[in-house]
Amino acid sequence: MSTQRALRVAVVGAGPAGIYASDILSKADLSATGFEGVSIDLIERLPAPFGLVRYGVAPDHPRIKQIIVALEKVLGRGDIRLLTNVDFGTDVTLEELRRHYDAVVFSTGSIKDAPLAVPGVDLPESYGAADFVSWYDGHPDYPREWPLEASTVAVLGAGNVALDVARMLAKHAEDLLPTEIPDNVHRGLEASKVTDVHVFARRGPAQVKFSPLELRELGHVPDVDVLVDPEDFEFDEGSMAAIDSSNQTKQVVKTLTDWTLKEGDGTASRRIHLHFLHAPVEIVGTDGHVSALRTERTRLTGDGTVEGTGEFHTWEVQAVYRAVGYFGSPLPGLPFDDVKGVIPNHEGRVRTPEGETLTGVYCTGWIKRGPVGLIGHTKSDASETVRHLVADAAGFAPAAEPDPEAVLETLRAKGVDVLTWTDWEVLDAYERALGAPHGRERVKVVPREDMIRYSRRVLADAESGA
Repeated sequence: MSTQRALRVAVVGAGPAGIYASDILSKADLSATGFEGVSIDLIERLPAPFGLVRYGVAPDHPRIKQIIVALEKVLGRGDIRLLTNVDFGTDVTLEELRRHYDAVVFSTGSIKDAPLAVPGVDLPESYGAADFVSWYDGHPDYPREWPLEASTVAVLGAGNVALDVARMLAKHAEDLLPTEIPDNVHRGLEASKVTDVHVFARRGPAQVKFSPLELRELGHVPDVDVLVDPEDFEFDEGSMAAIDSSNQTKQVVKTLTDWTLKEGDGTASRRIHLHFLHAPVEIVGTDGHVSALRTERTRLTGDGTVEGTGEFHTWEVQAVYRAVGYFGSPLPGLPFDDVKGVIPNHEGRVRTPEGETLTGVYCTGWIKRGPVGLIGHTKSDASETVRHLVADAAGFAPAAEPDPEAVLETLRAKGVDVLTWTDWEVLDAYERALGAPHGRERVKVVPREDMIRYSRRVLADAESGA
């Protein structure tokens, strides 16, 4: 195919995966495709970009949030058009996108909690960690309040999200004030009654997925003791092999081992207890509310996996947070794997349940591979998907209405209030202005309607109260 126009591509989801894919595609060699350059629209359903970096990273982790600086540089160049406050499936359909674009890349991530099949999981004080993270990160789709009546809490999981949840529950609210934490979250945490947080991992210390830095940070939270029971330590041949082959595992095990030898001095008002070789078997309810967690002691089998021992423990808790992983959400008009929580694909090329490739439809990031891996994996993911997109471009059915203004007309006709990069810059400046008098980098605006309203106002008006 030969054309005298740019290749039109829509990337749905403006988190790291979508931004990396857009950036890589913008620099790709399209000389063999028949198109003259590329025109990219990055479409996001929230009024603000950056996805889980803005709404999935704990506010007291500014180092990780600095990833936004690199993402801003990409979007600030001006060659990738950002269209936010546009909800795929509601505001625009796949059929409409195919009318306006030659190809569509989905990078919508995984924002739901993975299921946990234990009795009592549906009790009202059994919470998904993803929901709690979205609350304390000020996600506009979540309620402003969070119930924090429990004094003793269980967190299920052996990854960094479990540590984030435990730390945020145990940390004193005033220690979060220098961060971008929204005011409503600060008020909620300030009123929290928590004194003890118990983190339960099904396997042993050498099998947890904590990062060394995240784990060490747990030991530096003011007025919080970290307690580890030596009886929970067990190492098999698989554990020793993991320690010998991974410096990260070695550091994690060393930190945990050091904590077994160190007892809190009893002066801390809050405690985080780390338990290993305990598998949750039931969330116990009394009168319809969480009253305990029941676990089964496990033992390592030699290869790093575990089996049950038949020895059970009951822990009195008033709330349970499930940090057992994230899960993708189905998208209207697209195939979905209900078991893996991803869009079925081969190296980013979307496939039907029958194994047929959907021409011109791609995916990248967690919705492609599942919620695993770090930023480096996201970049390589995007490179793979874009490589296939470019290789396929010559065979695309050309979009019927490729003019960049045409998609805006479609959205305006539906009454969609589309925001752009310029609007985000105004909101960003406003959030920074809210934080400046208090020595904070920003105070995050939470309600969606406020995000839209302040995106439309110049900073001078916002500061003057106009």
